[in-house]
Amino acid sequence: MRSLWAIAGAILDGKTNWVAFAIGLGTLTVILLLQGYKRLPVILIAVVGATAAVAAFDLAARYGVTVLGPLAQGLPGFTIPWIGPADIVPVLIGGCAIAMISFADTSVLSRAYAARLGDHVDANQEMVGLGAANLATGFFQGFPISSSGSRTPIAEAAGARTQLTSVVGALAIAFLLLAAPNLLQHLPNAALAAVVIAAAIGLIEITDLKRIYRIQRWEFWLSIVCFVGVAVLGVIPGIGLAIVIAIIEFLWDGWRPHSAVLGRADGVKGYHDITRYPNARQIPGLVLFRWDAPLFFANAEFFKERALDAVAKSPTPVRWLVVAAEPVTSVDVTAGDTLAELDEALHALGIELCFAELKDPVKDKLKKFGLLAQLGENCFFPTVGAAVSGYLDVHDVEWTDWEDQVKH
Repeated sequence: MRSLWAIAGAILDGKTNWVAFAIGLGTLTVILLLQGYKRLPVILIAVVGATAAVAAFDLAARYGVTVLGPLAQGLPGFTIPWIGPADIVPVLIGGCAIAMISFADTSVLSRAYAARLGDHVDANQEMVGLGAANLATGFFQGFPISSSGSRTPIAEAAGARTQLTSVVGALAIAFLLLAAPNLLQHLPNAALAAVVIAAAIGLIEITDLKRIYRIQRWEFWLSIVCFVGVAVLGVIPGIGLAIVIAIIEFLWDGWRPHSAVLGRADGVKGYHDITRYPNARQIPGLVLFRWDAPLFFANAEFFKERALDAVAKSPTPVRWLVVAAEPVTSVDVTAGDTLAELDEALHALGIELCFAELKDPVKDKLKKFGLLAQLGENCFFPTVGAAVSGYLDVHDVEWTDWEDQVKH
């Protein structure tokens, strides 16, 4: 696909074929004007009309209108596509680019049509189907395919309702190759472009963009950057740019995740963020610290800083720091070393480091890192409530829970 810069440059250089432009514009106009008539094969009418005009006035020869031309007669034969050492790098680069586009194209399009039609889509099965099709087509000199943001809307606009449409289309192409390879020789490329544009218009979701802008601003701007990137740079660089930005955003969220000090709010079950529940009470000497992300090298030091900051801001001298670790789904080696450093720093202050709701796979990692032996099995609790009970059993502090008051 040519980028917007290339198209703009060609127009400024005077390379525009105005006859071809008129054919494309006329085809697009016919499709848009007649698309409300559901019983009419609008796309077929527009394409046949454009083809007849090109053939009747010999526009290809007289004005240089590009056409499909005669097809090679006969079905492609089976061959094994052997490649040489010099072809390995181009094949790998091209294959990765096609895989990236196919994944983006298929995942977005399948979800869009599933939501529109109320169907369920198995994304893994979609990719398996595409992979099998591309593997087979490689033995018959075919093109790699995806779900296609153009063919699918075109098929729907033409009245397609089931996957049998693709089978009928394949049989029709086979018939043309065998019996009538010259039937479409005057079909102008501009008319095909108009069909794709008409179908793509139906995929523009202004309402969804407004909704995304209202709910999540960065996702809105990511979609705009992807759109501009594809239009200006081309498909592969544009999608690649969007993926890079999404990865950066993901790493940023993981690098500076949300954390909270928890307290007990009267009349509310559980322990909650004291910034959201200003009236929540903290148990004297106990800091409940929740970390809402996996622990890895990028955020381990930040975790340590926030934990020590929570201890420093405690309204009473701290004896236990309990990490509410239910959101922690993973811990890497760097984070494990940081936890060991945090435990040593807290021990120097006379504070015990404990964990609540830590998942078993994460606990297994801590055991491999030697942290389980360093902290002790008695420092791990199944729930935050169990950790609070364990603290109250060990330390005699003045604390009356609102649930105990209700019971009495």
